[in-house]
Amino acid sequence: MLDSKLVRTNPEAVAEALQKRGYVLDTSRIKALEERRREVQVNTETLQSERNASAKAIGEAKRRGEDIEPLLAQVNQLKQSLSDAESELESIQGELDEILSGIPNLPADEVPEGASEEDNVEVRRWGTPREFDFPVVDHVDLGARLGGLDFDTASKLTGARFALLRSGVARLHRALAQFMLDTHIEVHSYEEVNVPFIVNADSLTGTGQLPKFEDDLFKLNDERCFYLIPTAEVPVTNILRNVLLDGADALPLRFVSHTPCFRSEAGAHGKDTRGLIRQHQFEKVELVQFVRPENSEQTLEELTGHAEAILQKLGLPYRTVILCGGDLGFSAAKTYDIEVWVPSQERYREISSCSNFRDFQARRMKARYRNPETGKPELLHTLNGSGLAIGRTLLAVLENYQQADGSILIPEVLQPYMNGRTSLGVNTPL
Repeated sequence: MLDSKLVRTNPEAVAEALQKRGYVLDTSRIKALEERRREVQVNTETLQSERNASAKAIGEAKRRGEDIEPLLAQVNQLKQSLSDAESELESIQGELDEILSGIPNLPADEVPEGASEEDNVEVRRWGTPREFDFPVVDHVDLGARLGGLDFDTASKLTGARFALLRSGVARLHRALAQFMLDTHIEVHSYEEVNVPFIVNADSLTGTGQLPKFEDDLFKLNDERCFYLIPTAEVPVTNILRNVLLDGADALPLRFVSHTPCFRSEAGAHGKDTRGLIRQHQFEKVELVQFVRPENSEQTLEELTGHAEAILQKLGLPYRTVILCGGDLGFSAAKTYDIEVWVPSQERYREISSCSNFRDFQARRMKARYRNPETGKPELLHTLNGSGLAIGRTLLAVLENYQQADGSILIPEVLQPYMNGRTSLGVNTPL
C-alpha cells in the first residue's frame, strides 16, 4: 500500500509515476474526497469543542441552581450532529482506503517503459543453448516415455492442469527441491521455515493478493474465509505482520520455504495448456528477505543472484530481464525475471521472478523495525523470489539433458540426491 498522505496531498505526482504501469489514477475523485474529508474533519472538531463547552456550561449552571433543560437540549442536538459528522467522516475515509488498496506500487525509476512482456529488457545471459544432432522431444513426451509423467491420470483424478509424477521423474523432482533448499540454506545463509498451506484473508491482503486478485486464488468453501496459498511468499512474508523488530541486529532476515502453490489461472485460458509450464498445483522453493530500506536495492541484486546460482549449478542456460512498467506485478517496485532455455520451444521461459516491494507490503502488514540510530519505528522493506519453481526446473532438466535414445542425463549436482544414478533410462526408470 502506498503512503496515504502522499496519495491524498500529491495525487498528481502519484498519477504521473503510475503512468509507466499504464495505470490511470482518478485524481479528481481523490481530491474531491480529500477536500470533503477536511471539511468534515474541521466540522467534527468544532462540534466536539462545542459539546465540551456545553457540558462545562451545564455543570456551572447546576452550581448556580439555574434551569439546565435548554442546555441539555443543546447538548443532545450537538451529540446527534457530531454522530452524523463522525459517520460521514468514517464513510469518506473508508472510500479513500478502498481506493488506496487498489493502487499498485510506484515503479522504480530504472524500470523501463513498456506495455507487456515484449518490452522487458534483457540485462544478462548465462550459458549457451545446446545444439542437438537429433530431433528434440518436449518434456511431456520425454516424461511419458520414462513412465514418469502422466497428465491423463492426473486429469482423471482432478482435472486439467494437474500432473502425476512417478518413479525416476518423481524422484528427480524431489531431488531438485532438496538441492535448492540445501544450497540456499548452506551456501546462501537462509533460514528454512515450514509454513501452513492455507492462509486467512488478512495474510493475502498483507502481501497484496487481496482484494484485487481474488479470482486468481482457490478459496475454501468455509465460513472462516480460508485460501490455499498461491505462493509461499504469502505465509512467509506475513510472519512479520504486526511485528516491531527491535535491536540493531534484527535485520536482515532471510527465509526459504518449499511449498506447493495453488493458482486458478483465471486469466490464462488457452495458454500453455500442454505440460508443466502452467499448472493449478505446483511446487516452488521461495526466498523471502526483510531488510532496512537503504539496503533493499542491493539485496534485490543478491537475491536474484541466489536464484541464478541454482541454474548455473544445474548447467541450464538462462537469461535475466528487468520487467517493464506494464508487466510489473501489483505490489512490486522492481522485478527481475529469470528465464530458462526450453529446447522444444526454442525460447527462454520464466522460471523465477525476483522483486523488491520496498515498503508497500510492510505498510499493509504494519511490519516495522526500530531504527537503532533514531530509536523510532520505521517500515522495513520486503523482497522475494522463486529459487526456483520446481516443475519448470524439472522440465528444463528433462529437455536440456535428453539423449537420442530418450534417456536423461542427471546433472552432477543432483546425482547424490539420486542415489548416485547418472541417468534415467527409458527401460530402466529409477
